[in-house]
Amino acid sequence: MATPNTSQQNFSAVGREMTAAELDHAGLLHAENNVVISRYAIFVPIDELGTPRPVVIRAGAVIEPFAVVHGGTTIGEQARVEEHTVVGKPELGYAVGKIRPGVGGGTVIGAGATVRSGAVVYAEVGIGVNTLIGHHTLLRTAVQVGADAQLGHHLTIERETRIGRDVRCSPGSHITSSTVLADRVFLGAGVRTINDKTLTWRDPDREPILAAPTFDTEAKVGSGCVVLAGVTVGECALVGAGSLVTRDVPPGALAYGHPARVQGEAR
Repeated sequence: MATPNTSQQNFSAVGREMTAAELDHAGLLHAENNVVISRYAIFVPIDELGTPRPVVIRAGAVIEPFAVVHGGTTIGEQARVEEHTVVGKPELGYAVGKIRPGVGGGTVIGAGATVRSGAVVYAEVGIGVNTLIGHHTLLRTAVQVGADAQLGHHLTIERETRIGRDVRCSPGSHITSSTVLADRVFLGAGVRTINDKTLTWRDPDREPILAAPTFDTEAKVGSGCVVLAGVTVGECALVGAGSLVTRDVPPGALAYGHPARVQGEAR
């Protein structure tokens, strides 16, 4: 009869939530030199399907008190996870037409990145080198963020959104599922994006048709704008504050209004 391995035995003995010392004893903490882990940090190595995964912490990284780090997370060199954050959380429940079973793993906080207090980062999220995630910002499953980006506080970034390098998102915006923000995009505060023209949800006779907006390289969108499903804001275009964007904005154009209309060139 097979004998359970030591890490599984230790894990079962400790339970679902662990301190860093307990995680290390179970063989599920891989920490390099000069890391700082608060004794009040919490580790949850097992996902909803019962699969334990290690946590990897690279040299010089910091995990502050009451941060919750789930199994399968890698925290890069000199990265900082501040107090009361949640990192690597498995998603459980119905979302975007399917049931999420709570599978963990695949979360990466890049070298030099900072996750501010109160932020929630789900499983399969990738955060690039030197990127900043603001206070109480939510990154849902499989969001990818490039290097040197700055995501302000109280943002909601929905599943599978792709955010490029050097992107700036000001506070209080909602980025809908599968939105694309190319490199050097700038979104003002309180921008709302939409990916569903029919508002179909759990209708057995009708499948939702989702089409997320796209923001091309160096596009800029002012505070308080609403960008509808399927719209592309072109490269180097500028949308004025408070606009309702119902159709594509051509590259290099200046558009504003309710609904937005092209009024000239952005530069």
